[in-house]
Amino acid sequence: MIQRTFSDIEYSNRRKKTRREEFLNYMDELIPWSRWVKMIRPYYPAGKRGRKPRDIEVMLRMYLMQRWFQLSSAALEDAIYDSYAMRNFMHLDFLKEQVPGASTLSRFKHLLAENGIDELVMADIDERLAAAGLVLRCGAIADAAVVRAGRSQEV
Repeated sequence: MIQRTFSDIEYSNRRKKTRREEFLNYMDELIPWSRWVKMIRPYYPAGKRGRKPRDIEVMLRMYLMQRWFQLSSAALEDAIYDSYAMRNFMHLDFLKEQVPGASTLSRFKHLLAENGIDELVMADIDERLAAAGLVLRCGAIADAAVVRAGRSQEV
């Protein structure tokens, strides 16, 4: 059982669900998580040496959001900390764990690509959506940034 935080209680009192939240809730129900985790498990590090690997499903959820929202690994990590809907989709409890880092996500992406799992996952999503008469359109979240302008050199 997941313990609700003050943030969860506050968020549940709002009157409107965001489009992002509705999309992520729909995808959460659509995706056969346990089947995909079983497909990835033979290729995933066992954690016998080094740092304990993150949960496969958590990494898969993060990977999918990166694809759907077209974010860099670092930008997605920040977005999950900023977005309640994204954190909720990840099934993260900040009292127990943190968002996987950008380098962890990059290694997971490479693992999926090297074994052809990324294409299988995306094709399965497309088939499931097509069966429901839907099409997935990915969008990008742009990060605003202030950068130091260099001095122009006079010619």
